[in-house]
Amino acid sequence: MEYTSQQIRHSFGILFLNVAISVTVGSILSEIASLSNLSLSYHGFIWIAVFGLVFGVQFRRFRLILPLIRQRMKKSTSWPISAKFINGICWSLPFVTMVVFPEFTQYLILLGIGLGNLSTFIFLKKFCGLGNVEQLLVGTISIVMLPVVFGTNLLGLTEYQDAEVLLSRIFISMAYATGGFYALLKK
Repeated sequence: MEYTSQQIRHSFGILFLNVAISVTVGSILSEIASLSNLSLSYHGFIWIAVFGLVFGVQFRRFRLILPLIRQRMKKSTSWPISAKFINGICWSLPFVTMVVFPEFTQYLILLGIGLGNLSTFIFLKKFCGLGNVEQLLVGTISIVMLPVVFGTNLLGLTEYQDAEVLLSRIFISMAYATGGFYALLKK
C-alpha cells in the first residue's frame, strides 16, 4: 500500500518526538547515574530501558506507523552504492571515532547526528525527489550547536566533560523535537 507524503511525514514526526523524549530522559538519568558513581553497566541499562519504555508505551501507535517509516527508508535502496557508502560513513564514522577519542564525545555526537541527517536529506532529495525538511532541521541544528558546545568548553562554562556531553545530548533532543514538531504541524 502506498502512503501519502503527509502520512509518512507525520509518522516521522512521531518517531522524532519519541527520540527527543528518550534522549532527554536517558541523558538526565545517565547523568544522575554518573553523579552517583554507578558503574558504566548501569548507563547501558538506563538507555535501553528508557528507549524501551518510551517506545513501548506507544507500541500500538508505532505498530501502525512502522510501515510508513519503512516506506521512506526503502527509498535509500535505490541509491547508487557511492551514495550509500557516503551516507553510511556520515552516520557511523563520528560514533566509531568516539572509541578512539572519547575526550571529543560531546562534539562527535552532534557531528554524527548532524552529518547523518544532512546526508540522508541530500540523497533523498537528489535521488528520490523527497524534501524531508524535518531531517534537514535535525541535521542543521545539530551542526549549528557544535560551536556552542565548543564555546561553553572554551569559556569554561562547563567544568566536566560529562556536563558537555549532557549539553550536546540536550541539543540533539531539541533538534529532534524541532524536526518532529515541524513534521507534525506541516500541512
